[in-house]
Amino acid sequence: MWRELLRDFVHDLRAHRTRAILTLVAITWGTVAVVLLLSFGEGLGNQMMKGMMNAGNRIMVVYGMETGLTYQGLPKGRRVRLTEEDATLLQQVIPAIDMISPQYRKNVQLMYGKFSVTTECEGVNPLFEEMRRMYPAGGGRFLNAVDVEEQRRVLFLGEEIAKDIFKDEDPIGKSILVDGVPFTMVGVMQKKIQTAMNNGPDVRRAIMPYTTFRTTYGNIYVNTLVVHPSDPSQQERVKSELYRVLGRKYQFDPEDERALGIWDFIEAEKISRKVGIGVSIFMFSVGFLTLLIAGVGVANVMYVVVKERTREIGIKMAVGARRNYILGQFIFEALLLAFVGGGIGLLFSYGVVTAVRMIPAGDEMNAMQFLGRPVLSLTTMLMTAGILTTIGLLAGFFPARKAASVDPVESLRYE
Repeated sequence: MWRELLRDFVHDLRAHRTRAILTLVAITWGTVAVVLLLSFGEGLGNQMMKGMMNAGNRIMVVYGMETGLTYQGLPKGRRVRLTEEDATLLQQVIPAIDMISPQYRKNVQLMYGKFSVTTECEGVNPLFEEMRRMYPAGGGRFLNAVDVEEQRRVLFLGEEIAKDIFKDEDPIGKSILVDGVPFTMVGVMQKKIQTAMNNGPDVRRAIMPYTTFRTTYGNIYVNTLVVHPSDPSQQERVKSELYRVLGRKYQFDPEDERALGIWDFIEAEKISRKVGIGVSIFMFSVGFLTLLIAGVGVANVMYVVVKERTREIGIKMAVGARRNYILGQFIFEALLLAFVGGGIGLLFSYGVVTAVRMIPAGDEMNAMQFLGRPVLSLTTMLMTAGILTTIGLLAGFFPARKAASVDPVESLRYE
């Protein structure tokens, strides 16, 4: 039976080659639209998420504000100013905190030879490397515990500002002046994309040990505390604990949300994922409608085929062909058209995705950095195959039902 169906299909293709080619082109184009839109959408979403995580790897940035409620006879409007000791206290009291770092911040002047530049400098501890994904390039390192303990004058720079200062020189081990004080370069950050900013991009940031920062500039209060929960799903509980512990120390109501400011990257990540899902749904809808139009074209072609082959169908039924055979014949042809066109579309899409992924994303290709690498995932391919199957069945079923309901006597009279 399948051989007969395939033989009839090939015969029809040869007899109506132009119509068959146009139908296959429509299915192919619809498949390409679905696959590429989903692939580029997933790549864009992954890149945007990576850019956000590079700015804050599931962290919460905590800073003091002013109390907004009276508490135990104390007036509102009192300033809450955090210290290094708060980081130690929170780490000891709140088990759900995995990593924490005090963070000092100010603009400094960097000078190397005759070149000088002003940039933001931060005083942090070694855990900051993982929390902000400030990984060192080869040959260098980030801050370590000895740097903090001995208050070493060492500096870690973002990639762009290091390139501006040292040009083609290897900066590791070089001496650089920070507001006139000599520091030793220990590392340069790897290149990274960053779609969220914390007072400027990390590629133009200077980092030193927080103990060195404190003794150099005499700060008493930290600008912020950077907190990383061990379980991101426990973020709300960690927030409540932050208000409870710091509220007890600084005497403010734990329900007073104005006493502390919390920049929650975990919540921002959730929002970004929802936005990414929305973008993917939109792109899928556009591609699906394109493929649906191609399916309507297949259905129209099958209706024309039914009309042209009415006499042939009547002869088959007159000599004993069953209704199921006639149904199977046209559904098989519609499915085969859908799968052949879909297969060509998938192969073409794979070629496009592979070619785009080979394009370098260097400094001269900033657009590619933000576009990301398209991803032709198994989910996308299975989803496309499911759509093609559904469209092929629907496009073939209704013409097939019409063909199977033909009266053999009347069809033999059809010209």
